[in-house]
Amino acid sequence: MTFRTRRESLRAILSGSQCLRPGSVYDAISVRIAEDVGFEAGMFGGSAASLAVLGDPDIALITLSELAEQMRRMSRAAALPVLVDADHGYGNAMNVRRTVQELEMAGAAGLTIEDTLLPSAFGEAKPQLISHDEGIGKVKAALDARRDSALVIVGRTGAVSITSVDDAIVRARAYEALGVDALMFTGVKTRADLEAIAAATMLPIVLGGPTEEMTDWDFLVSQRVRIAVQGHAPIAAATQAVFATLKAIREGASPKDLPGLASSDLMDWVTRAALVKQRSADFLGLKK
Repeated sequence: MTFRTRRESLRAILSGSQCLRPGSVYDAISVRIAEDVGFEAGMFGGSAASLAVLGDPDIALITLSELAEQMRRMSRAAALPVLVDADHGYGNAMNVRRTVQELEMAGAAGLTIEDTLLPSAFGEAKPQLISHDEGIGKVKAALDARRDSALVIVGRTGAVSITSVDDAIVRARAYEALGVDALMFTGVKTRADLEAIAAATMLPIVLGGPTEEMTDWDFLVSQRVRIAVQGHAPIAAATQAVFATLKAIREGASPKDLPGLASSDLMDWVTRAALVKQRSADFLGLKK
């Protein structure tokens, strides 16, 4: 599947009539598994990227080159359309242009650019936003950098939990007017807030971390939410499994007695062992 086909698939999701949960992906194996079990799209979150690449919390330490290279690895491993959390674009509006260029070349189906001030300002413990004008400049830069018109660019704001719902609406409408393909909101806590946002905007909505009050899929569909991101459980599960396995081995457990290991059949499946064996026969003259 070509990169453009993946992007068209993501656009079809955004223009559809359902609300989908993307598979949280962060490396070649996770994106391949997400595709195999039937997810229509993947979400490569900033926190998952930071954990997978650096082993660090999500405090804007990962670089653009590291993020793009990880996306490139995932693009090679599977054809699943992946929406990438590109954070603040790794700098000012000129850096945003570079971010879009790199992620487009790396095979991302879409990306989000947000208006959070990153990294955190000196002496400021609470999240802050960049100005309206700077946010507009970043979105303009993102749209200008796009070369494949199918690449999905999502304007993202965290204003709901940082300033106000009204501010989030003002920012979202400005991004909408510039020509983004969808709007992403984080920090939305109540149905009333989501209803106000949906009433004031027109584009498909990507919702980050919907509360239990809002995990009614019919309600989300009625508010134009087409993608609802529900955290990054897979990397947390993988971390727990690796920790428990290594700890057990260190304490003397025999590998054959360890619980929860992938079967040889599953490992062969996710590594596409049969296909590799066939290619080895075709290209290297090795016996199957």
